[in-house]
Amino acid sequence: MTSRASYKVPVPPWGLAVAAMLSVQLGSALSVDLIEAVGPAGTAWLRLSLGALILLALARPPLRAVRRRDVPTLLALGIATGLMSVAFLAAIEHIPLGTAVAIEFLGPLTVAAVRSHSARALICPAVALLGVVLLTQPWQSGFDPAGVGFAGLAAVAWAAYVMLTQRIGDRFTGIGTLSLTVPIAAVTAAIIGIPQAAGHLTLGVLAAAAGLAVLLPVLPFAFEMLALRRMTPTAFGTLMALEPALGVLLGLLVLHQQPSATQLVGILLVVLAGAAAQCGGRRRPRSPEQTGSHADLDLIR
Repeated sequence: MTSRASYKVPVPPWGLAVAAMLSVQLGSALSVDLIEAVGPAGTAWLRLSLGALILLALARPPLRAVRRRDVPTLLALGIATGLMSVAFLAAIEHIPLGTAVAIEFLGPLTVAAVRSHSARALICPAVALLGVVLLTQPWQSGFDPAGVGFAGLAAVAWAAYVMLTQRIGDRFTGIGTLSLTVPIAAVTAAIIGIPQAAGHLTLGVLAAAAGLAVLLPVLPFAFEMLALRRMTPTAFGTLMALEPALGVLLGLLVLHQQPSATQLVGILLVVLAGAAAQCGGRRRPRSPEQTGSHADLDLIR
């Protein structure tokens, strides 16, 4: 008889969390070539649409569990997801990947600080903002206001995403929620994405988009779900603070974007602020069984 222990995932939970972040950032870095072909909105539309098809193949949407009062929140969550994807891809068309990730990270970091109900916790977004200033260097001639603006829009969308997933997380968990909201996100991205991609769709483009859809959202969701079964939400959230640093690393390795010493200091400030914000930014769950579901939804992009 096979022991129950033999079914355990051999990778440590922190390794799964890091793998999820690497998948997200690798997917973002590899999206740059597709952005050149079909535009940022076209890339978001294709990636979300194919990701939705994969998720729908993996899980049936829990439509019977949807109540009338859930519909506005689900729609808003899907729209926020689509807007976040389009804005972030538009940002990395203009500015380095690590810089875009750091700016976008201001959204959930601010939410975590505000949730702590502590004035001292608001220092964390302020420190992260200082880091972003060092990253973007607005005093330099190479400053790109469009890229920073798109990344800022992505930060606002991610903040809205976190708050909406907290609300809907009390009703749905895991892949069921994604199978409901990712199709809505794909429709949102289609408004601009279809006109951008029209006339540029080829088998190569569709194959590339399918691969990117696996990297985000399918693989990160699977890794995050497995990690959250074996570690606390606070520990997971602290690890997530490494994401801007991983964005810089993947930007360097894949896109050959070399940060300056000043920018490295900026990334360090953002990472430290993100880790510190987790100390007091955790939501108190209604029951132990709900802890994982809140974390699953709050941290998946």
